[in-house]
Amino acid sequence: MEYSWRKSRRKPSVWKGAAAGVVGGLVASWAMNEFSSLIKTVAESGSNGQKQKAKKSGEQREEDPTITTAEKISETVGDIKLNKEQKQKGGTVVHYAFGALMGAVYGAAAEVAPPVKSLAGLPYGAALFVGADEIVLPVLGLSKKPTEYPLSKHLSGLGQHLVYGATVELVRRGMRERL
Repeated sequence: MEYSWRKSRRKPSVWKGAAAGVVGGLVASWAMNEFSSLIKTVAESGSNGQKQKAKKSGEQREEDPTITTAEKISETVGDIKLNKEQKQKGGTVVHYAFGALMGAVYGAAAEVAPPVKSLAGLPYGAALFVGADEIVLPVLGLSKKPTEYPLSKHLSGLGQHLVYGATVELVRRGMRERL
């Protein structure tokens, strides 16, 4: 009789894995936002008002790539110019849609290539950071080149994507056990 630490050996299913990954991706996108807010709060408390001085001196704040993406989609597909509120909502939709899509990819891959799940999803989060933030967004003109950002911005982005990777794996695993 063979004993295993797993409760059961289920048959791999790309569709069930993708569905579990979508849920994981949505929750992970939320967790990523929360982590981002925490980082901003900590950074602002440690900057001794530098951000307020920058706002008063007229420095322009860079727009989030998800907002830029929402703008480009609305202008290209519907020839619609978004106002500030619509940009914010569109950016949120893009963030969660991309998170769900990448979760689906992760969940499907986890079914057919179990090593994808290694180290609790952290390598996936890191790969997503490099692929999306460091390569694809700048190439598409949705963000500046990586060399135009300070190291702190890269570390913050990497941290957020590591949170995404760990969360998507944790939620995917729980969901997949129920499917």
